Amino acid sequence: MGPRRSWRGRPIRLTRLRAIVPLGRWGSPRSSEAESGCGRAQRHPVSAGQRLQPPPDPGEGRRTPPPPGPSTGYLADDAAPPATLRLQLNALQALARQTFAVRLVTLTIGTPFAMANTTDGPPTHAVLIAAVLGITVSYAMLRDWDRFAPRLLAHPTLMALDLLFGAVLLLTASPASPLAYATVCTPLLSGLLYGWRGAGVLTGLQLAVLLTVHRAWEHHPGAGVSTLLVAGFCVAAGIIGVTLRNLMFRFGTATQALSEATSRLAVAEAVESERARLARELHDSVAKTLHGLALAADALATSADHATPDPTHLRRQATLVASAARRAAAESRDLLTDLRRHTDLTTTPPADLTTELRTRTANFESRTSLRTHLTHTGAEPPPLPPETTHHLLAITSEALENIHRHARATTAEVSLKITPDTLHLTIKDDGVGLPPALTLEEAQRSGHFGLLGMVERADRTGAALHAGSDTTGTEISLALPLPAPPTPEAPRQEAAHA
Repeated sequence: MGPRRSWRGRPIRLTRLRAIVPLGRWGSPRSSEAESGCGRAQRHPVSAGQRLQPPPDPGEGRRTPPPPGPSTGYLADDAAPPATLRLQLNALQALARQTFAVRLVTLTIGTPFAMANTTDGPPTHAVLIAAVLGITVSYAMLRDWDRFAPRLLAHPTLMALDLLFGAVLLLTASPASPLAYATVCTPLLSGLLYGWRGAGVLTGLQLAVLLTVHRAWEHHPGAGVSTLLVAGFCVAAGIIGVTLRNLMFRFGTATQALSEATSRLAVAEAVESERARLARELHDSVAKTLHGLALAADALATSADHATPDPTHLRRQATLVASAARRAAAESRDLLTDLRRHTDLTTTPPADLTTELRTRTANFESRTSLRTHLTHTGAEPPPLPPETTHHLLAITSEALENIHRHARATTAEVSLKITPDTLHLTIKDDGVGLPPALTLEEAQRSGHFGLLGMVERADRTGAALHAGSDTTGTEISLALPLPAPPTPEAPRQEAAHA
């Protein structure tokens, strides 16, 4: 055999699209008609004689806001935020929830130390009451954050209650107490929820509270240093909250852009795949039939030009022309039906590969008068998906048709060999062989798409296609990996127990 060439492509993967719901300013869904969400179908009465129109584009009509839920209106900022994914919403929600978890842990650990450093009597009772109140509220927010978050976003003034709690805690325990660090959660939460403006306002109010409390505790040693330390932590927490929020926004925007690019690429690949499929079907059906029709018509014209034409021979050739024309019409109708109904080969009943190969080789031999043999070695082929069987049969038909058209061969052989893990299908002839240094690009440029169609069909089935030629003809071989047969686990287990 001469040089052998193999082609194998990569399967096309489709990405499922997901709807992305944009949020309006300050986290609320956009409710105006100009900025509303997905379209809603409208019904209009049709009067007599009125022409029916196709449904409008969903993006052109009015849009309805998304249903309320944990993620609806979750984000707020000075400007309208970009459309985000549920992943970013869940991440911000988890960060806000963990803020209350940090406060809960801080209050739980710091309460004993704060009470130990407080004089007995009413001050100790006040610290205990403030700590218990903070622990209770933090636990409630941690457990039911999904229920409280929409209200907190719809009414940012509710954060004043959190500031009030921090003021009470600082007044009762002093800025030098470990409980004072629980107030750092307020700027952090405001940065996560409201962005730069909300974080700036609430952090400023928190610093004002610290300044007021410092005046009440300035006679205690170390109060000034503790106040400055807590104030620094508050400013840093606000900046960290806004930074995390912006990172989530940027990650959401990048994810959305990547998703849109992937979707566009998937659509382009799907369109290209469908065009290639139609080209293969046209080449393997209508194009071949029309070519045969042209040859039959030429033969009829040649016979009619004889001095004494044979009426019987002319009638037989005319019958061949009419039969080819009807077959071309039927194949065209099948293609149109396929386009209209979007038929799926997976829903068609499975066909026996060996029987179909035997039928096609016999029909090819009777039609072309070219001796064609089918050999089958090994076991019977396992049940294959209908689409796989369809592609294998189409590859065989295309290879035989190429032998008839281009090989100038006297015999053709189709070989089917089944091994435990591979199906081998070979079509060879004793003709002139392939042109030297033939490539898919050269064959496509010269208008010969049969080899390209075979390569694409083999790729659709996951098989490898090889083509080789020498002085004795051309050989097209295909190797299709077969799934491993199921192992009888139950008998083995029973034998082991026995």
